Amino acid sequence: MTDHSSSADGAGEGWPSQQPAPPQLSAEAARSQVAAAWVRVAPQSNVPPGQVAVPSLPPRADRPAAESKKDKREQAKAERKAEYERKRAARKAEYESKQAARASRKGGGKVSASATSAATTASAATTASAEAAAPTAGAGPSAAQDAPAPAPARSGARGPDARFDVPRPGGRLPSNGRSTHVALRATLLITTCVFALGSCGVTGLVIGRSSVSVKPAALDGKDLDRYRLTDFPVQSAAVFAEEYASLCMTYAPENTDKRRESLSRYISAGVDRDCGWNGKGKQQVKQANWDGTVEELPEYGKNGRYLNIQVTYTGGRTTTLSVPVYVKDLAGASGLRVVGNVGEMPLPIRDTAPALEKSEEVVDQELSAQLREQVLAGYFKAWAASDTTALTRFTTPDATPAAVSGLAGALTAPVVQEVQALAPEGTEVGKKPTYTQGQAVPARVTVVWGGGGADDAKAEVALKRSYRVTVVNTAQGWFIKDIHGGVMDPTGGRADTPSTASPTAAPASGASAPPAPAAPSAPSGGASPGLPASPKPAASAPAP
Repeated sequence: MTDHSSSADGAGEGWPSQQPAPPQLSAEAARSQVAAAWVRVAPQSNVPPGQVAVPSLPPRADRPAAESKKDKREQAKAERKAEYERKRAARKAEYESKQAARASRKGGGKVSASATSAATTASAATTASAEAAAPTAGAGPSAAQDAPAPAPARSGARGPDARFDVPRPGGRLPSNGRSTHVALRATLLITTCVFALGSCGVTGLVIGRSSVSVKPAALDGKDLDRYRLTDFPVQSAAVFAEEYASLCMTYAPENTDKRRESLSRYISAGVDRDCGWNGKGKQQVKQANWDGTVEELPEYGKNGRYLNIQVTYTGGRTTTLSVPVYVKDLAGASGLRVVGNVGEMPLPIRDTAPALEKSEEVVDQELSAQLREQVLAGYFKAWAASDTTALTRFTTPDATPAAVSGLAGALTAPVVQEVQALAPEGTEVGKKPTYTQGQAVPARVTVVWGGGGADDAKAEVALKRSYRVTVVNTAQGWFIKDIHGGVMDPTGGRADTPSTASPTAAPASGASAPPAPAAPSAPSGGASPGLPASPKPAASAPAP
């Protein structure tokens, strides 16, 4: 029997020479045969139940042994340490080289031996650290295959093959990590401060008080008097006083009882029911109107007022009655009552009007004649009849309603008597003014109307009326844009002869009376004295 477990010195030794060598087996088959042979020759010992002896098989050649996690951590730690030593040596070498260059510049180009040796030492340390990180040359193919490749030096490479460092959790970035961390902290700190200051400002605006005192929006007594603002229902009280004044100043003996009964519905218990009439004579009121005068009634405070009513009789006389009126409900204007006897007062004082200054006014005579003959004559004829078709020939597209509506036949047969077209401001006397397209020019027009305005249609009536017309210069000529009635009188003064001097116009004691207003001079450009000028008060001379 041949011993297959004995060692053999050569290939095929232990087999009979006359027999051929067995064929080469695969690795799996060889491992199976080794395991079976071990089981046969292994001594049988008492093995407790549940434990089985397992043979130690050689590792497979095609499957390298897996590294444990501990080995990987140790290997990574070694790589990081080697990288750190390399960088440290490189920084030291760079520092030494700078020191050597600085010493060389100071010493005139001679490099010291110590600086040279330091640089050499730093280079050797860098090389040693790089070799320590690389796998040993004596390692087998499996070790060389499993060992990671040494980290290349950072040369600023970019792209997918570039190497970068990943910090461990909680650690700092290996490159520019400290500066980035400081910048992040500074940004967070500044942002927090800005939010804190904004919160403080908003809180101060919401719950704080202004240091500047603000005047209340409510109106005081002076403002109420200045603008005539009151809670008293003036309009309702004025209508009530007008009715009472008409009944009071209208009387006749045959209507005594009826008049007394009507008056008692307006007055309080102590007021004269006959309104001061003795029962004799007759009088008829034509019109009674409130003149806008209001005086406070102190006894009733804000609920009472004196109202002045202007009364005109059928005979032509006009007077003023002061009527005390009480109003119980100011908001609803109800509970009205005449709470006192009336008093007759003089009419409001009339005074002289000041003369108007017209020295700076220049009238364009050429334009005035053109407007009178070519524009205004046809316009006033169409305006009197409210002929909208004809009015479109003389008015601008944006003309006012007053300029395109007309009088609807109230006046007829217009004759333009006088036209004064005012030249632009700054025009010198004697020079022809120039007008740009679209420029508006004011003009004063006097028109004499005939055949209307009287109850008797057959009567030959002539009415002179004055108007303020605005004309516009266009590419097709002059067109009318607006019209207003009434023109100011530049003369001023008063037409009547006052029987008594006005309190405001009476001179002081011992002072001479002011001179009479001078006669108006003709306007610039040849305007007639009878036509009014622009309203501009003249400066009055100081009293002597």
